[in-house]
Amino acid sequence: MVWRFLDFQRYNAFENMAIDEAIFRETVKNKVPPTIRFYGWRPAAVSIGYFQDVEKEINVKKCCAAGVDIVRRISGGKAVYHCSEVTYSVIASIEEKSFPADIVGTYKVISDCITRGLADLGIVTALAEAGRPLPGDAFTACCFSVPSRNELLVAGRKICGSAQMRTSGGFLQHGSLLMDFDPVQTASFLLPARTDIQLKTLRDSVAAVNEEMNRVVDEEEICASLKRGFVAVLRKEIEAGALTPVEEKLAHDLMHKYKDLGRNPDRKEF
Repeated sequence: MVWRFLDFQRYNAFENMAIDEAIFRETVKNKVPPTIRFYGWRPAAVSIGYFQDVEKEINVKKCCAAGVDIVRRISGGKAVYHCSEVTYSVIASIEEKSFPADIVGTYKVISDCITRGLADLGIVTALAEAGRPLPGDAFTACCFSVPSRNELLVAGRKICGSAQMRTSGGFLQHGSLLMDFDPVQTASFLLPARTDIQLKTLRDSVAAVNEEMNRVVDEEEICASLKRGFVAVLRKEIEAGALTPVEEKLAHDLMHKYKDLGRNPDRKEF
């Protein structure tokens, strides 16, 4: 069974989330092989978790003034400022046996793939352990403040933050692999305002690809390495593809709900 690979392209926040959902719906509905997708964000954006309160945790006024889109994901987790990064998504139906039937197990498999890809670039990562407590000065609204179990660390600092949504028919997991990181800029789009100590804590908690390299790498090189990691770990044939006409239309139709911050994407539709 050949998996589909959608190579790196940039879209706006609403397009990105609508495309992920459209692929997920069609994958679950038709029980087709999984899709691995890499993408970027243009313009920069803040995505918030399904259960987050945007007014309490996001500086909406600052985002609007800076031209930063805000979008609510169908997955859980905390806020992510998407700027200099490669975002991945892995979408599979319940028919695919390469992944365990639970969130933690699936996280580990995908993290193993990303670990292999980063190792190809010379970056050594480790899986975060369960039960790591939040420091007193953590940014609880920010995804990269503290790693969840089986997320990736470089020398104790988080380099990739992920979130997952599951139904009885399959799962969608997407996550951000940081190329560069600016704690001041990131924190400026979150609430409440941050202290100098908190900014230092955030800086010390986050790693980025280009900070770990002795040269600058671009999205194309990172994605090629990550793709090799997925192939090596999963031992699957992965071929470049494109969205189907049905997925394109569905993504277009779904965009309206992602532009409406007052509405949570409706999980009952799955």
